[in-house]
Amino acid sequence: MREIQFREALREAMVEEMRLDKNIYLMGEEVANYNGAYKVSLGMLDEFGPERVIDTPIAETGFSGIGIGSAMNGLRPIIEFMTFNFSLIAIDQIINGAAKIYQMSGGQFNIPIVFRGPTGSAGQLGAQHSQNFENWYANTPGLKVVIPSNPYEAKGLLKTSIRDDDPVIFMESELMYGDKGKVPESEYLIPIGKAKIVHEGNDVTLLSFGKMMKIAESAYQEAKKENISVELIDLRTVRPIDYKSVINSVKKTNRLVIIEEAWPLASISSEISHHIQRFAFDYLDAPVHRITCQDVPFHYAPNLLKEILPDLNKTMKAIKKVTYS
Repeated sequence: MREIQFREALREAMVEEMRLDKNIYLMGEEVANYNGAYKVSLGMLDEFGPERVIDTPIAETGFSGIGIGSAMNGLRPIIEFMTFNFSLIAIDQIINGAAKIYQMSGGQFNIPIVFRGPTGSAGQLGAQHSQNFENWYANTPGLKVVIPSNPYEAKGLLKTSIRDDDPVIFMESELMYGDKGKVPESEYLIPIGKAKIVHEGNDVTLLSFGKMMKIAESAYQEAKKENISVELIDLRTVRPIDYKSVINSVKKTNRLVIIEEAWPLASISSEISHHIQRFAFDYLDAPVHRITCQDVPFHYAPNLLKEILPDLNKTMKAIKKVTYS
């Protein structure tokens, strides 16, 4: 099995699906002539032409609305945001348009559209370009929210998302585009809404998604050295959430630590914590522990960024706290 970059896995997913279905097209800022801000769409303009790989002005409301309208009329757009921070310009189109049209039309209009691009902190980008909005979008009925953690997951989940008849929010990470991983050359799909048990364990369940899985994997390896058996779960999607897999794991390990990059209030981790206390409370030997970004705007200074973001040290402290309590 070959190793390819995260960006290459995304490109392969889009290219393969566009070859299969002429109704699929890619639209966004710099996706065509510049080959994508992060070179995800490298070479796609040459293969599919300007009618299917479309550069837009800096006008997220406009091109998101065009995408939704075209989806209502039988096309299957992939809309790329240069960052999901910019999706806030188009949030009315996504929340009040894409997410609701199927229900408001009495099922007459499906909206098979994928909104994709990078999310979260990526270094010194400042308070307005470093935020996580997965919990915002996951709070909206009618949307599906997918957050892959490596190239294999990225390709399989994106292909499934493109084929889905509902609007999908597909969140990547600028810091992962260069990551390499093993990806099959043969066709494969990964279902939306099914978590993956990456490593089985008995002492504590460690749960995360997206680029935070890199911290989670490091914590798994570190805990192993200290004879702590960690069951590591990649959530993959945050709407729908695979509650069953998480609950079954906690019933086995009796402890849960969640790593999430977003702010703590009304987060994915707080939602999961609620479900665990409701459906697995009697199995808990320690309170659920969450590691999130601190409840402040993102900093520009690297030393302050380090203080507010989840990391390996904070994760190991949480694992030891719940394990030895």
